[in-house]
Amino acid sequence: MGDVLAGNHAVWEFDSDSVLIRFARGMRTPRTPRLFHALGSRRIPVEAVSGVTVTAGKRDTVVLRAHPRPGADPLMEAAAGQLKESCDPYRLVLPGERAPCAAAFAEALRLRLGPDAAEPADRFLVDVPGPPRHLKAYDARVGFDGSAVAFRWSRTGATSTKWKAGDQRYPLSALTGVEWRSPDGPGGHLRLLLRDAAADPRPDHDLAAAVFGMGYGAAHESLPFAAAVLAAVRGRAAVSAVPGARPGDDRLRHLSELHTAGLLTDAEYTALRDRFTADSR
Repeated sequence: MGDVLAGNHAVWEFDSDSVLIRFARGMRTPRTPRLFHALGSRRIPVEAVSGVTVTAGKRDTVVLRAHPRPGADPLMEAAAGQLKESCDPYRLVLPGERAPCAAAFAEALRLRLGPDAAEPADRFLVDVPGPPRHLKAYDARVGFDGSAVAFRWSRTGATSTKWKAGDQRYPLSALTGVEWRSPDGPGGHLRLLLRDAAADPRPDHDLAAAVFGMGYGAAHESLPFAAAVLAAVRGRAAVSAVPGARPGDDRLRHLSELHTAGLLTDAEYTALRDRFTADSR
């Protein structure tokens, strides 16, 4: 048993190598975000954290926030900065009088961070949340069986383009990534990024995209779904497979191939490119 902090919507427990976050367990608050209910609990390895801060919050509260390393958590990679502050699973709000406890917790975690904490992770380090097997969007039902993503178009919601083309199925080998646009804003959708085909900029016409709408594709359902697909796609060719014994030019060329294939984000590619360039000097 390590240090424990109970705040609004969650309890954080810190052990030597991870932080266990239990969402909404025993919390008497009706406004707990539905995403937290969906997540249930998550174990965040210390190596997946880049830093931790304690700041003053609203209405005499204090906010403890762990900052995930880029590339470490498939949920946060899929979210791409679109989550509202109140729905940030790495943010814990505490009563103001708990500020000393929050500071001690943060310091204990900070002391465990490794020398690479500020660098992008070379693979996903946080387990993907268990998604629903099926996602109900406005114009489709989307299914994921672990090996492929399937779209079954809705008669009432799908455009004629999608309906005429018929239902679609995409194996993981055909994908390079996933694009999630929050249903809380305009243009919400889930789009598969295909290896050998350009995406139609209109999600309602893209045969590899499902459109969200009022009551369809809610974040607590669609974001874990997107994260699970993204983790499965990345798992086919881990970033850690970039070889370290090749000459500098070969390593950079291989790195570029991974980036072009969508197996490295822009941030991961830039960080590794700069590192390999420095090593070759």
